[in-house]
Amino acid sequence: MNTLTKHKSYQATDITFSEDKMTVFIEDGREVSIPLEWFPKLRNASPAELNDWRFIGNGEGIHWESLDEDLLVSELIS
Repeated sequence: MNTLTKHKSYQATDITFSEDKMTVFIEDGREVSIPLEWFPKLRNASPAELNDWRFIGNGEGIHWESLDEDLLVSELIS
């Protein structure tokens, strides 16, 4: 019996930050933690700047206006 899901969701529902990582919560229940070190604009941002984000594409992407940064959720997972 195959239990793999062929059509996984890449839509985020929430994001949190710690001192050195970003955790993205996906609508299918997954949580993905990514080092901020991978993204210089996020690594050098203040906590206020990090938390000033919005979803784009119904959760398919994350946008930081003040940092001029966009990330695709699917690219964070793969």
